[in-house]
Amino acid sequence: MSVLEGNPDSPLKKRPPSWSDIWLKKTKPLKHVVFAMHLQSLASKDPKSQALIPNFANIDRTLLLSDELLLKILSKLPLSQRNPNSLVCKRWLNLQGRLVRSLKILDWDFLESGRLITRFPNLSHVDLLNGCLFSPRNSGILLTHRMVSMQMSSGFCSNWKLLEQSLLPVEVVDKGLQALANGCPNLRRLVVINASELGLLTVAEECLTLQELELHKCNDNVLRGIAACENLQILKLVGNVDGLYSSFVSDIGLTILAQGCGRLVKLELSGCEGSFDGIKAIGQCCLMLEELTICDHRMDDGWLAALSYCENLKTLKLLSCKRIDLSPGPDEYLGFCPALERLHLQKCQLRSKKSVRALFRVCEAVREVVVQGCWGLDNDMFRFASVCRRVKLLRLEGCSLLTTEGLEAVIFSWQELENLVVVSCKHIKGSDISPALATIFSNLKELRWRPDAKSLLASSLVGTGMGKRGGKFFKRI
Repeated sequence: MSVLEGNPDSPLKKRPPSWSDIWLKKTKPLKHVVFAMHLQSLASKDPKSQALIPNFANIDRTLLLSDELLLKILSKLPLSQRNPNSLVCKRWLNLQGRLVRSLKILDWDFLESGRLITRFPNLSHVDLLNGCLFSPRNSGILLTHRMVSMQMSSGFCSNWKLLEQSLLPVEVVDKGLQALANGCPNLRRLVVINASELGLLTVAEECLTLQELELHKCNDNVLRGIAACENLQILKLVGNVDGLYSSFVSDIGLTILAQGCGRLVKLELSGCEGSFDGIKAIGQCCLMLEELTICDHRMDDGWLAALSYCENLKTLKLLSCKRIDLSPGPDEYLGFCPALERLHLQKCQLRSKKSVRALFRVCEAVREVVVQGCWGLDNDMFRFASVCRRVKLLRLEGCSLLTTEGLEAVIFSWQELENLVVVSCKHIKGSDISPALATIFSNLKELRWRPDAKSLLASSLVGTGMGKRGGKFFKRI
């Protein structure tokens, strides 16, 4: 027997491993934390160790954590606490920047100087719309639109294109896009205005994961750059906005787009021109297209018939359209969308009976019809919807010309109707409901009936003595 084995008090004798040693064998960050706890316990028990580790309670113990572990801890915190936590120290500020994925740029210099990439290296959603506009400071005129809000100068704009003079030059925007693409290769969503073909080509080459793009002030030449984004799935094109700016998107641009972006799932065309050929090219090339939104279009007559080429289209939305299609053509050339499930009409002017008749014929396979705030939808117009025999949900809101008689005539032809919502349709009266219509209502799964706010208010005030032009007050006089 050796001397070390015979002496149990020998400091060189190897002690058996504890459970903490086994547990922390391959976890270095946690080992640092446990080591710090041991030091703190020794410092409190041994007065000699207090001289070796002075003011241990004032030491930032998070310095013992690695950046990866501290980043995981910060990511578990609620979003409301992330901004206050970034003010603790510079390290926490930098780590907090790594957690930011979506950002709206208001200052273009922040992007051009490179501070954006340094501060937020892991961005995936970037909105450059407001950053591409320069506005005078200390101006008392504020322009507010659904897309942008900015200060304006008091100078008169002769052509009434208020944003034309406030846009950054195309070269400046392209330079910013190049810096953004080089610093954020994992970009997935981008919103930009007044970019050129070269700027978008840079984004397409560097950001291979780009899936969603919103492009304002778009034209045919710019669409050549968009066509290089092979993995693009969601696209919004804004060509012309009345009072703000003007641009031109024709069938040429739509054809270039269709041939380059074959994986599109959602497409929105706002203020774009075009005709039958452009929509047909989209339907033939974008086989995965499921949702098409057309807003305030300037298309030539006859474009409705091209929707039949969108064989997998499930949702069709028409927003703020002054007209639908004044000359849709003969019925035998219209066709229909076999997979269409939802038709949404919002703030459209339904003046032409030919347009409305052709629209419902193209959408005869639809299962959900939503009409909100559309001008001109009277009983004669709404009767064309009876061709849609598979409707299960109908929502009418703000249809002031439609009456109970017109609603009843269409509902009787819909044998599969399950949900009905009627809101703010003043000429649809509850007193005009026939027994047959009441029977249909009783079989519905969902019924929301608020056609007239006045009648609803009157029914809620029954027995209260209110709503009788003064009532009790004038009786006392």
